[in-house]
Amino acid sequence: MIARPDPVLANVAEALGDDEIHVWRVDYRASQGRRPLRVLLAGYLGIAAGQVVLIDGEHGRPALAAVHDQSLGFNWSHSGDQALIAVGRNITPGIDLERVRPRHRALEIAARFFSADEAAALAALPLAEQAVAFLEVWTAKEAVVKALGRGIAFGLDRFSVARDAGHLRLLRLHGDDAGAWQLRQLELDADVVGALAWRGAQRQIRVGRLASSA
Repeated sequence: MIARPDPVLANVAEALGDDEIHVWRVDYRASQGRRPLRVLLAGYLGIAAGQVVLIDGEHGRPALAAVHDQSLGFNWSHSGDQALIAVGRNITPGIDLERVRPRHRALEIAARFFSADEAAALAALPLAEQAVAFLEVWTAKEAVVKALGRGIAFGLDRFSVARDAGHLRLLRLHGDDAGAWQLRQLELDADVVGALAWRGAQRQIRVGRLASSA
């Protein structure tokens, strides 16, 4: 007998609309490897987790093998004991998650790797706000390069992200139209920061939580 996906997840997966992106929060342990990702994708594909075949792109981004539904795009990120997984149809989402912790070299890192306007905006903030602001920009930039299918070697200074009243906006992107992109800061717990990026029209973001899959 072939194991079937969890019925609750299967019901949500079946209802994934073309104008939506589903974001799942998952408990994570490094020993699990990609199992949480496979379990989630199995729900959308209607198969058992062991049947999900993943391949790695040129820059390490996982993708579904050709035997699966190629309209299903996804990305994931993990930090500490949590992971975020984004799933959407006919897009290539990028997602990033980071735990909030003291960042004593935040300004130094921003000056070295961020665009000049991002580094200046961060330096202008009160000291107490810089750590979280740095992570908001960092996760947004990571989400963009993941959506591009690239790593940070693409060059984090080749595009610029603005923070404005709790919202994120892509101001410029080398070789592309920044206005064609969407950036979302995800509402999570106070000890984590997350961001989601994709190229295309606006979509409704539905956030859910999955129980741990040991």
